[in-house]
Amino acid sequence: MTKRITNLRDRCLNHFATLGIPMRPESLDVLLAKAEKEKLSNLDFLDQLIGEQADARSERSVHRRIREADFAEDKSLEGFNWKFNPKAFDRQQIEELATGDFIRRRANLIMVGWSGVGKSHILQALGQKACVHGYRVLYRTSAKLISDLTASLADKTLPEKLRRYARPDFLIIDAFGCDLIERQESPQSAHLLYKIIDLRNQRKSTALATNVDFEKWGNYLSDGPLAMAFLDRIVEKAIILKVQGKSYRAHGPREGEQTA
Repeated sequence: MTKRITNLRDRCLNHFATLGIPMRPESLDVLLAKAEKEKLSNLDFLDQLIGEQADARSERSVHRRIREADFAEDKSLEGFNWKFNPKAFDRQQIEELATGDFIRRRANLIMVGWSGVGKSHILQALGQKACVHGYRVLYRTSAKLISDLTASLADKTLPEKLRRYARPDFLIIDAFGCDLIERQESPQSAHLLYKIIDLRNQRKSTALATNVDFEKWGNYLSDGPLAMAFLDRIVEKAIILKVQGKSYRAHGPREGEQTA
């Protein structure tokens, strides 16, 4: 390697360091030798030089978004048992949702149906796909969301918490209807949930999974007019899936049985 090339090599390594791009000298040497041997074009060389680093950085970003989303479980569409309730979900529709286009359009997604049919699995799987597509996602059960907002009233951090829940591109509220204790402990719970939905209305995408039919939301929220306002905002331009089928928890395969 001539002195000029050595100097250029060292300068390139310094450039990588300045830009914060991890590049080992031996890795650069291997690629330089390959470029010379195979007579790579400038673009081919550049692609191989930075492509691997770009892919690694992209993968780290995806993992960070998944970690920050705080999913309850690691769920995927590939791991979903489509055969157990073949009519519960339209697989083609779910895979279309997995592209994240509805998030780009800031549309909401509502799943209404019996417990145990897979709503939570599908939503968390869609959330993981959204992270892959570069969207910021946050997962909360309705109970945890209510508890968090109620606690913020006591320590005077409600405005900060509202901003936190207004920020993600895709907010998943799971198990809406399985939060009786939290609602009984917080008379303001319905109003706090409404604040979140109102802040995000037509600005960001929100998904909600519930076993409470729309016509029963007035009783569930204990405030008819508020329930109407809540519904009006979250249902507007929303994708609504009515899900029915057997409970996987009650009727699913037992340990050792095939699930696919």
